[in-house]
Amino acid sequence: MPTIDLTGKVAVVTGSGRGLGLAYAHALAAAGARVVVNDVDEAVAEQAVKSVTEAGGRAVAEVVAVGTSEAADRLVARAVAEFGRLDILVTNAGILRDKVLWKMTDADFDSVVGVHLKGTFTCARAAAVRMREQGEGGSLILVGSPAGQRGNFGQTNYAAAKAGIAAMARTWSMELARAGITVNAVVPVAATAMTETIPAFAPYVEAMRRGEPLPGFLRRGEGFGTPEDCAALVPFLASEAARVVTGQCIGIGGDRVSLWSHPQEIKTAYADGGWTPGTLADAWPTSVGAEPQTVGIPAPKLPEA
Repeated sequence: MPTIDLTGKVAVVTGSGRGLGLAYAHALAAAGARVVVNDVDEAVAEQAVKSVTEAGGRAVAEVVAVGTSEAADRLVARAVAEFGRLDILVTNAGILRDKVLWKMTDADFDSVVGVHLKGTFTCARAAAVRMREQGEGGSLILVGSPAGQRGNFGQTNYAAAKAGIAAMARTWSMELARAGITVNAVVPVAATAMTETIPAFAPYVEAMRRGEPLPGFLRRGEGFGTPEDCAALVPFLASEAARVVTGQCIGIGGDRVSLWSHPQEIKTAYADGGWTPGTLADAWPTSVGAEPQTVGIPAPKLPEA
């Protein structure tokens, strides 16, 4: 079994004060990387640094709200000032402002897109500039969501941002290939503040907090587990073992890891000379429209009582 060794590498993990981000920071530090922890709450960030260092890792905190170019530059500059370089960026920072379309305000939309999508862009750009200057490659690990792959009721802003992140991973994997920088999106499914409000999961999350293990139908069937279950993917993608892995959207959760397909045409039809509204209406039910694609995140298949 290969050993993942990130000794000498330096990582920035945005939104890493708690939850998935903290799990990523711990996993990177355990593999030998030095880590810049980021959160908007200074006390939370410092506690995260303490937990990493008490576990034997090296970490510092940079307290800043992700989204602007200035914040991105601060994160990269902190990594360089403290540890001399930057090799790994994990863009985990995010917020939720869930509402249905007709109730979602401009502020609801802009704040979520600003943190998730623009924050990923500004941080990745700043990291790419530094990595290209170093000339030794690197890893951009962008955090997506099943909502970005399939949509989700009440999450116009979040789903749109996460779909954009998947598209950016594919685009940047091409643009940064010559520099030896890999770019992938991880699609985690875990018990966090962002998922614990799902009614079907709530009793199991509560039981998990009491120390009870999650049942197999969740860990395997739904790929749903703890933040720590998702963390192994990050140091793997940052390692030499994953040098040929780029431009991918990779799901992980519970006992399951998966590869999401890239969007592609699945059915085609042709009309000599082109289509009219009428010929489209006539052909649709028996050609490209015969098997429409599903939308939304499927509800978990709970065991029968």
